[in-house]
Amino acid sequence: MTLRTLNSSAPDFRQQLDTLLSANEQLSTELTATVGTILEDVRTRGDAAVLEYTRRFDGRDARASELELSPNQLEEAVKSISDDLRAALEDAAARIRRYHEHQVQESWSFEDPDGISLGQKVTPLDRVGVYVPGGKAAYPSTVLMNVIPAKVAGVQETVMVVPAPGGELNTTVLAAAHIAGVDRVFTLGGAQAVAALAFGTETVPAVDKIVGPGNKYVAAAKRLVFGIVGIDMVAGPSEVVVVSDGSGEPDWTAMDLFAQAEHDQDARSLLVATSDDIVDAVRASIERLLPDMERADIIRAALDNNGVLITVKDLDEAAEVVNLIAPEHLELAVSDPDALLPAIRHAGAIFLGHWAAEAMGDYCAGPNHVLPTARTARFSSALGVYDFQKCSSLIRAGSGSIAAVARTASILARSEGLTAHARSAEYRLNKAKK
Repeated sequence: MTLRTLNSSAPDFRQQLDTLLSANEQLSTELTATVGTILEDVRTRGDAAVLEYTRRFDGRDARASELELSPNQLEEAVKSISDDLRAALEDAAARIRRYHEHQVQESWSFEDPDGISLGQKVTPLDRVGVYVPGGKAAYPSTVLMNVIPAKVAGVQETVMVVPAPGGELNTTVLAAAHIAGVDRVFTLGGAQAVAALAFGTETVPAVDKIVGPGNKYVAAAKRLVFGIVGIDMVAGPSEVVVVSDGSGEPDWTAMDLFAQAEHDQDARSLLVATSDDIVDAVRASIERLLPDMERADIIRAALDNNGVLITVKDLDEAAEVVNLIAPEHLELAVSDPDALLPAIRHAGAIFLGHWAAEAMGDYCAGPNHVLPTARTARFSSALGVYDFQKCSSLIRAGSGSIAAVARTASILARSEGLTAHARSAEYRLNKAKK
Protein backbone atom coordinates (compact mmCIF):
# COMPACT_ATOMS: atom_id res chain seq x y z
CA MET A 1 0.00 0.00 0.00
CA THR A 2 1.25 3.45 -0.93
CA LEU A 3 0.23 5.83 1.85
CA ARG A 4 1.45 9.35 1.18
CA THR A 5 3.11 11.53 3.79
CA LEU A 6 3.45 15.31 3.93
CA ASN A 7 5.45 17.49 6.27
CA SER A 8 4.58 21.11 6.95
CA SER A 9 8.27 22.00 7.03
CA ALA A 10 8.68 21.14 3.34
CA PRO A 11 9.00 24.24 1.09
CA ASP A 12 6.24 23.03 -1.21
CA PHE A 13 3.90 21.76 1.53
CA ARG A 14 1.12 24.22 0.77
CA GLN A 15 1.29 23.42 -2.95
CA GLN A 16 1.14 19.68 -2.25
CA LEU A 17 -1.83 20.18 0.07
CA ASP A 18 -3.67 22.36 -2.46
CA THR A 19 -3.11 19.71 -5.14
CA LEU A 20 -4.57 17.08 -2.83
CA LEU A 21 -7.61 19.18 -1.96
CA SER A 22 -8.39 20.12 -5.55
CA ALA A 23 -8.39 16.52 -6.81
CA ASN A 24 -11.63 15.34 -8.42
CA GLU A 25 -13.29 18.75 -8.27
CA GLN A 26 -14.09 18.91 -11.98
CA LEU A 27 -17.62 18.02 -13.05
CA SER A 28 -17.62 16.01 -16.27
CA THR A 29 -19.33 17.84 -19.13
CA GLU A 30 -20.34 14.48 -20.58
CA LEU A 31 -22.01 13.51 -17.30
CA THR A 32 -23.80 16.84 -17.12
CA ALA A 33 -25.09 16.44 -20.67
CA THR A 34 -26.32 12.89 -20.03
CA VAL A 35 -28.12 13.88 -16.85
CA GLY A 36 -29.55 16.99 -18.52
CA THR A 37 -31.13 14.82 -21.20
CA ILE A 38 -32.75 12.60 -18.56
CA LEU A 39 -34.11 15.60 -16.67
CA GLU A 40 -35.66 17.15 -19.76
CA ASP A 41 -37.15 13.83 -20.82
CA VAL A 42 -38.84 13.34 -17.46
CA ARG A 43 -40.00 16.96 -17.44
CA THR A 44 -41.73 16.58 -20.81
CA ARG A 45 -42.90 12.94 -20.72
CA GLY A 46 -43.47 12.34 -17.01
CA ASP A 47 -44.22 8.78 -15.93
CA ALA A 48 -43.46 7.32 -19.37
CA ALA A 49 -39.87 8.56 -19.20
CA VAL A 50 -39.47 7.52 -15.55
CA LEU A 51 -40.61 3.97 -16.32
CA GLU A 52 -38.36 3.76 -19.37
CA TYR A 53 -35.26 4.76 -17.38
CA THR A 54 -36.26 2.42 -14.55
CA ARG A 55 -36.30 -0.46 -17.05
CA ARG A 56 -32.99 0.61 -18.56
CA PHE A 57 -30.99 1.35 -15.42
CA ASP A 58 -32.65 -0.75 -12.70
CA GLY A 59 -33.69 -3.74 -14.78
CA ARG A 60 -37.21 -3.39 -13.46
CA ASP A 61 -40.32 -3.49 -15.62
CA ALA A 62 -42.98 -1.75 -13.55
CA ARG A 63 -46.24 0.07 -14.12
CA ALA A 64 -46.72 3.56 -12.73
CA SER A 65 -49.23 2.24 -10.20
CA GLU A 66 -46.54 -0.08 -8.80
CA LEU A 67 -44.01 2.65 -8.02
CA GLU A 68 -45.47 3.68 -4.67
CA LEU A 69 -45.26 1.49 -1.59
CA SER A 70 -48.22 1.26 0.75
CA PRO A 71 -48.09 2.16 4.46
CA ASN A 72 -48.76 -1.51 5.21
CA GLN A 73 -45.54 -2.49 3.43
CA LEU A 74 -43.57 -0.13 5.68
CA GLU A 75 -45.29 -1.48 8.79
CA GLU A 76 -44.53 -5.04 7.73
CA ALA A 77 -40.89 -4.12 7.25
CA VAL A 78 -40.67 -2.99 10.89
CA LYS A 79 -42.23 -6.27 12.05
CA SER A 80 -39.83 -8.34 9.95
CA ILE A 81 -36.54 -7.04 11.37
CA SER A 82 -34.97 -8.30 14.59
CA ASP A 83 -35.89 -6.83 17.95
CA ASP A 84 -32.33 -5.58 18.45
CA LEU A 85 -32.27 -3.81 15.09
CA ARG A 86 -35.68 -2.25 15.65
CA ALA A 87 -34.61 -1.03 19.09
CA ALA A 88 -31.40 0.42 17.63
CA LEU A 89 -33.33 2.29 14.93
CA GLU A 90 -35.79 3.63 17.48
CA ASP A 91 -32.99 4.70 19.83
CA ALA A 92 -31.13 6.46 17.00
CA ALA A 93 -34.34 8.15 15.87
CA ALA A 94 -35.01 9.43 19.39
CA ARG A 95 -31.48 10.80 19.76
CA ILE A 96 -31.60 12.50 16.36
CA ARG A 97 -35.01 14.00 17.10
CA ARG A 98 -33.94 15.28 20.51
CA TYR A 99 -30.87 17.01 19.07
CA HIS A 100 -32.74 18.62 16.20
CA GLU A 101 -35.54 19.91 18.39
CA HIS A 102 -32.99 22.41 19.73
CA GLN A 103 -32.59 23.85 16.21
CA VAL A 104 -36.20 24.91 15.69
CA GLN A 105 -36.48 28.59 14.80
CA GLU A 106 -39.42 30.54 16.18
CA SER A 107 -41.16 33.57 14.75
CA TRP A 108 -40.34 36.84 16.50
CA SER A 109 -41.11 40.57 16.40
CA PHE A 110 -40.15 43.85 18.08
CA GLU A 111 -41.08 47.52 17.90
CA ASP A 112 -38.39 49.98 16.85
CA PRO A 113 -37.97 53.46 18.42
CA ASP A 114 -40.31 55.01 15.81
CA GLY A 115 -43.11 52.61 16.66
CA ILE A 116 -42.78 50.41 13.56
CA SER A 117 -43.34 46.72 14.22
CA LEU A 118 -40.72 44.47 12.61
CA GLY A 119 -40.32 40.74 12.76
CA GLN A 120 -39.80 37.40 11.12
CA LYS A 121 -42.35 34.68 10.39
CA VAL A 122 -40.90 31.16 10.30
CA THR A 123 -42.74 28.67 8.10
CA PRO A 124 -41.90 25.04 7.32
CA LEU A 125 -41.65 23.87 3.72
CA ASP A 126 -44.75 22.22 2.29
CA ARG A 127 -43.23 19.11 0.72
CA VAL A 128 -39.70 17.67 0.78
CA GLY A 129 -38.19 14.86 -1.30
CA VAL A 130 -35.63 12.53 0.29
CA TYR A 131 -33.33 10.47 -1.93
CA VAL A 132 -32.06 7.26 -0.33
CA PRO A 133 -29.65 4.83 -2.05
CA GLY A 134 -31.21 1.39 -2.41
CA GLY A 135 -30.79 -2.12 -3.72
CA LYS A 136 -28.53 -4.42 -1.73
CA ALA A 137 -27.02 -1.49 0.19
CA ALA A 138 -28.65 -0.60 3.50
CA TYR A 139 -28.60 3.04 4.58
CA PRO A 140 -31.29 3.33 7.26
CA SER A 141 -29.24 6.06 8.94
CA THR A 142 -29.65 8.18 5.81
CA VAL A 143 -33.42 7.90 6.15
CA LEU A 144 -33.37 8.97 9.80
CA MET A 145 -30.93 11.84 9.30
CA ASN A 146 -32.84 13.36 6.38
CA VAL A 147 -36.45 12.77 7.39
CA ILE A 148 -36.44 13.50 11.12
CA PRO A 149 -35.20 17.14 10.85
CA ALA A 150 -37.89 17.77 8.24
CA LYS A 151 -40.53 16.33 10.57
CA VAL A 152 -39.23 18.38 13.51
CA ALA A 153 -39.39 21.49 11.30
CA GLY A 154 -43.07 20.80 10.60
CA VAL A 155 -42.83 19.88 6.90
CA GLN A 156 -46.31 18.86 5.79
CA GLU A 157 -45.28 15.94 3.58
CA THR A 158 -42.06 13.96 3.13
CA VAL A 159 -41.67 11.95 -0.08
CA MET A 160 -38.92 9.34 -0.16
CA VAL A 161 -37.49 7.80 -3.32
CA VAL A 162 -35.37 4.66 -3.16
CA PRO A 163 -34.24 2.59 -6.15
CA ALA A 164 -35.25 -1.07 -6.37
CA PRO A 165 -32.86 -2.63 -8.89
CA GLY A 166 -34.32 -5.89 -10.12
CA GLY A 167 -37.24 -5.25 -7.79
CA GLU A 168 -35.03 -5.65 -4.72
CA LEU A 169 -35.74 -3.46 -1.68
CA ASN A 170 -33.92 -3.31 1.63
CA THR A 171 -36.20 -4.12 4.53
CA THR A 172 -34.16 -2.14 7.06
CA VAL A 173 -34.42 1.01 4.94
CA LEU A 174 -38.20 0.61 4.75
CA ALA A 175 -38.40 0.01 8.49
CA ALA A 176 -36.40 3.20 9.09
CA ALA A 177 -38.80 5.09 6.82
CA HIS A 178 -41.73 3.99 8.96
CA ILE A 179 -39.96 4.83 12.21
CA ALA A 180 -38.93 8.27 10.88
CA GLY A 181 -42.50 9.00 9.77
CA VAL A 182 -42.08 9.20 5.98
CA ASP A 183 -45.41 10.01 4.35
CA ARG A 184 -44.92 8.45 0.89
CA VAL A 185 -42.30 6.13 -0.61
CA PHE A 186 -41.64 5.63 -4.33
CA THR A 187 -39.33 2.95 -5.71
CA LEU A 188 -37.29 5.13 -8.03
CA GLY A 189 -33.62 5.91 -8.31
CA GLY A 190 -31.01 7.80 -10.28
CA ALA A 191 -31.34 11.09 -12.10
CA GLN A 192 -34.88 10.15 -13.15
CA ALA A 193 -35.98 10.09 -9.51
CA VAL A 194 -34.51 13.56 -8.91
CA ALA A 195 -36.29 14.80 -12.04
CA ALA A 196 -39.60 13.31 -10.92
CA LEU A 197 -39.31 15.06 -7.55
CA ALA A 198 -38.27 18.36 -9.11
CA PHE A 199 -40.87 18.56 -11.90
CA GLY A 200 -43.56 16.16 -10.73
CA THR A 201 -45.15 13.48 -12.89
CA GLU A 202 -48.61 11.94 -13.12
CA THR A 203 -47.64 9.71 -10.19
CA VAL A 204 -44.86 11.45 -8.26
CA PRO A 205 -45.67 14.82 -6.66
CA ALA A 206 -43.35 17.78 -7.18
CA VAL A 207 -41.52 18.84 -4.03
CA ASP A 208 -40.04 22.11 -2.80
CA LYS A 209 -36.64 20.74 -1.79
CA ILE A 210 -34.60 17.57 -2.44
CA VAL A 211 -32.19 16.19 0.14
CA GLY A 212 -30.17 13.01 0.47
CA PRO A 213 -27.04 11.38 -0.99
CA GLY A 214 -26.57 9.47 -4.22
CA ASN A 215 -24.09 8.54 -6.91
CA LYS A 216 -22.55 10.98 -9.37
CA TYR A 217 -25.68 10.98 -11.55
CA VAL A 218 -27.85 11.89 -8.59
CA ALA A 219 -25.40 14.61 -7.51
CA ALA A 220 -25.30 16.08 -11.02
CA ALA A 221 -29.10 15.98 -11.25
CA LYS A 222 -29.47 17.83 -7.95
CA ARG A 223 -27.04 20.46 -9.12
CA LEU A 224 -28.99 20.98 -12.36
CA VAL A 225 -32.46 21.24 -10.76
CA PHE A 226 -31.31 23.72 -8.12
CA GLY A 227 -33.35 26.88 -8.58
CA ILE A 228 -36.40 24.91 -9.66
CA VAL A 229 -36.29 23.29 -6.23
CA GLY A 230 -34.00 23.72 -3.28
CA ILE A 231 -31.33 21.14 -2.50
CA ASP A 232 -29.35 20.35 0.61
CA MET A 233 -25.90 20.24 -1.02
CA VAL A 234 -23.92 18.54 -3.77
CA ALA A 235 -21.93 16.06 -1.72
CA GLY A 236 -18.51 14.78 -2.64
CA PRO A 237 -16.67 11.73 -1.26
CA SER A 238 -16.77 11.21 2.49
CA GLU A 239 -13.76 12.51 4.42
CA VAL A 240 -12.22 12.60 7.88
CA VAL A 241 -9.27 14.41 9.43
CA VAL A 242 -7.88 13.06 12.71
CA VAL A 243 -5.66 15.42 14.69
CA SER A 244 -3.33 13.57 17.05
CA ASP A 245 -0.86 14.78 19.67
CA GLY A 246 0.21 11.24 20.55
CA SER A 247 -1.94 10.99 23.68
CA GLY A 248 -4.30 8.43 22.17
CA GLU A 249 -4.16 4.86 20.93
CA PRO A 250 -2.64 4.42 17.45
CA ASP A 251 -5.00 1.50 16.79
CA TRP A 252 -8.02 3.72 17.48
CA THR A 253 -6.70 6.31 15.05
CA ALA A 254 -6.06 3.70 12.38
CA MET A 255 -9.56 2.26 12.75
CA ASP A 256 -11.13 5.74 12.56
CA LEU A 257 -9.25 6.30 9.30
CA PHE A 258 -10.53 2.91 8.08
CA ALA A 259 -14.09 3.87 9.01
CA GLN A 260 -14.06 6.58 6.36
CA ALA A 261 -12.00 4.66 3.83
CA GLU A 262 -14.41 1.72 3.80
CA HIS A 263 -17.18 3.85 2.26
CA ASP A 264 -15.62 3.69 -1.20
CA GLN A 265 -12.31 4.09 -2.98
CA ASP A 266 -12.81 7.87 -3.32
CA ALA A 267 -13.14 8.46 0.43
CA ARG A 268 -10.50 10.64 2.08
CA SER A 269 -8.77 9.74 5.34
CA LEU A 270 -6.15 12.16 6.67
CA LEU A 271 -4.03 12.22 9.81
CA VAL A 272 -2.56 15.48 11.10
CA ALA A 273 0.02 14.62 13.77
CA THR A 274 2.45 16.69 15.79
CA SER A 275 5.43 14.37 15.26
CA ASP A 276 6.87 11.80 12.89
CA ASP A 277 6.78 9.27 15.73
CA ILE A 278 2.98 9.52 15.86
CA VAL A 279 2.78 9.08 12.08
CA ASP A 280 5.03 6.01 12.28
CA ALA A 281 2.94 4.47 15.06
CA VAL A 282 -0.33 4.99 13.17
CA ARG A 283 1.21 3.65 9.98
CA ALA A 284 2.29 0.51 11.84
CA SER A 285 -1.26 0.06 13.17
CA ILE A 286 -2.70 0.49 9.68
CA GLU A 287 -0.40 -2.16 8.23
CA ARG A 288 -1.14 -4.59 11.06
CA LEU A 289 -4.91 -4.14 11.22
CA LEU A 290 -5.79 -3.80 7.54
CA PRO A 291 -5.44 -7.46 6.47
CA ASP A 292 -8.20 -8.51 8.89
CA MET A 293 -10.73 -5.90 7.74
CA GLU A 294 -13.81 -7.21 5.92
CA ARG A 295 -13.61 -4.39 3.36
CA ALA A 296 -9.81 -4.41 3.16
CA ASP A 297 -9.71 -4.02 -0.63
CA ILE A 298 -11.88 -0.89 -0.55
CA ILE A 299 -9.97 0.57 2.41
CA ARG A 300 -6.63 -0.08 0.73
CA ALA A 301 -7.79 1.55 -2.51
CA ALA A 302 -9.10 4.61 -0.67
CA LEU A 303 -5.91 5.02 1.33
CA ASP A 304 -3.83 4.58 -1.81
CA ASN A 305 -5.91 7.18 -3.67
CA ASN A 306 -6.62 9.75 -0.97
CA GLY A 307 -4.98 8.74 2.29
CA VAL A 308 -2.40 11.17 3.68
CA LEU A 309 -0.35 11.29 6.89
CA ILE A 310 0.67 14.89 7.66
CA THR A 311 3.28 15.95 10.18
CA VAL A 312 3.06 19.47 11.66
CA LYS A 313 5.22 21.21 14.25
CA ASP A 314 2.52 21.76 16.90
CA LEU A 315 -1.23 21.93 17.51
CA ASP A 316 -1.44 25.57 16.42
CA GLU A 317 -0.17 24.56 13.01
CA ALA A 318 -2.47 21.53 13.08
CA ALA A 319 -5.42 23.92 13.42
CA GLU A 320 -4.16 25.96 10.46
CA VAL A 321 -3.96 22.84 8.32
CA VAL A 322 -7.43 21.73 9.41
CA ASN A 323 -8.88 25.10 8.43
CA LEU A 324 -7.27 24.81 5.00
CA ILE A 325 -8.78 21.35 4.52
CA ALA A 326 -12.20 22.31 5.99
CA PRO A 327 -13.09 18.64 6.48
CA GLU A 328 -16.47 17.00 6.62
CA HIS A 329 -15.53 15.15 9.83
CA LEU A 330 -12.86 16.28 12.27
CA GLU A 331 -11.64 14.25 15.23
CA LEU A 332 -9.62 16.20 17.81
CA ALA A 333 -7.90 13.14 19.28
CA VAL A 334 -5.77 15.20 21.65
CA SER A 335 -5.35 15.47 25.40
CA ASP A 336 -7.19 18.82 25.67
CA PRO A 337 -9.62 19.18 22.75
CA ASP A 338 -11.42 22.13 24.34
CA ALA A 339 -8.22 24.16 24.24
CA LEU A 340 -7.82 23.46 20.53
CA LEU A 341 -11.48 23.95 19.59
CA PRO A 342 -11.47 27.80 19.43
CA ALA A 343 -8.82 27.68 16.69
CA ILE A 344 -11.02 25.48 14.46
CA ARG A 345 -13.06 27.59 12.05
CA HIS A 346 -13.98 25.18 9.25
CA ALA A 347 -15.35 21.68 9.84
CA GLY A 348 -18.69 19.98 9.28
CA ALA A 349 -18.75 17.98 12.53
CA ILE A 350 -16.16 18.08 15.30
CA PHE A 351 -15.56 15.11 17.60
CA LEU A 352 -13.90 16.09 20.88
CA GLY A 353 -11.47 13.75 22.60
CA HIS A 354 -10.43 10.15 22.23
CA TRP A 355 -13.80 8.62 23.10
CA ALA A 356 -15.90 10.52 20.56
CA ALA A 357 -15.58 8.27 17.51
CA GLU A 358 -16.81 9.68 14.22
CA ALA A 359 -18.71 6.42 13.64
CA MET A 360 -21.11 7.34 16.46
CA GLY A 361 -21.91 10.56 14.65
CA ASP A 362 -22.70 8.62 11.49
CA TYR A 363 -25.47 6.70 13.20
CA CYS A 364 -26.87 7.81 16.47
CA ALA A 365 -25.12 10.51 18.52
CA GLY A 366 -27.78 13.02 17.45
CA PRO A 367 -26.19 15.67 15.21
CA ASN A 368 -26.79 15.21 11.52
CA HIS A 369 -24.43 13.14 9.41
CA VAL A 370 -25.33 15.02 6.22
CA LEU A 371 -22.31 17.31 6.18
CA PRO A 372 -20.45 19.65 3.83
CA THR A 373 -17.64 17.94 1.91
CA ALA A 374 -14.88 19.02 -0.49
CA ARG A 375 -13.97 22.13 1.55
CA THR A 376 -17.53 23.49 1.51
CA ALA A 377 -17.45 23.57 5.32
CA ARG A 378 -15.83 26.97 4.75
CA PHE A 379 -19.29 28.35 3.99
CA SER A 380 -21.96 25.76 4.79
CA SER A 381 -23.28 23.68 7.66
CA ALA A 382 -24.67 20.28 8.51
CA LEU A 383 -28.21 19.52 7.40
CA GLY A 384 -30.61 20.72 10.06
CA VAL A 385 -34.10 21.83 10.90
CA TYR A 386 -33.24 25.26 9.49
CA ASP A 387 -32.95 23.66 6.03
CA PHE A 388 -36.65 22.82 6.16
CA GLN A 389 -37.88 26.19 7.38
CA LYS A 390 -38.01 29.53 5.59
CA CYS A 391 -38.30 33.04 6.98
CA SER A 392 -40.58 35.86 5.86
CA SER A 393 -39.88 39.41 6.99
CA LEU A 394 -42.72 41.29 8.70
CA ILE A 395 -43.16 45.08 8.56
CA ARG A 396 -46.13 46.88 10.12
CA ALA A 397 -46.46 50.68 10.16
CA GLY A 398 -49.18 53.16 10.93
CA SER A 399 -49.75 56.87 10.36
CA GLY A 400 -48.10 57.69 13.65
CA SER A 401 -44.92 55.73 12.96
CA ILE A 402 -44.33 56.17 9.24
CA ALA A 403 -42.72 59.64 9.13
CA ALA A 404 -39.05 58.83 9.77
CA VAL A 405 -38.82 55.71 7.65
CA ALA A 406 -40.82 57.23 4.78
CA ARG A 407 -38.58 60.29 4.69
CA THR A 408 -35.43 58.12 4.63
CA ALA A 409 -36.90 55.87 1.93
CA SER A 410 -37.79 58.90 -0.21
CA ILE A 411 -34.30 60.40 -0.01
CA LEU A 412 -32.58 57.12 -0.83
CA ALA A 413 -34.98 56.28 -3.67
CA ARG A 414 -34.41 59.66 -5.34
CA SER A 415 -30.66 59.21 -4.98
CA GLU A 416 -31.04 56.07 -7.08
CA GLY A 417 -33.32 57.71 -9.63
CA LEU A 418 -36.30 55.53 -8.68
CA THR A 419 -38.96 58.18 -8.35
CA ALA A 420 -41.92 55.80 -8.15
CA HIS A 421 -40.36 54.34 -5.03
CA ALA A 422 -39.90 57.84 -3.63
CA ARG A 423 -43.44 58.95 -4.40
CA SER A 424 -44.86 55.73 -2.94
CA ALA A 425 -43.22 56.66 0.36
CA GLU A 426 -44.11 60.35 0.02
CA TYR A 427 -47.82 59.64 -0.45
CA ARG A 428 -47.84 58.05 2.97
CA LEU A 429 -45.65 60.73 4.52
CA ASN A 430 -47.95 63.50 3.26
CA LYS A 431 -51.09 61.68 4.37
CA ALA A 432 -49.63 61.15 7.84
CA LYS A 433 -48.96 64.90 8.20
CA LYS A 434 -52.61 65.83 7.68
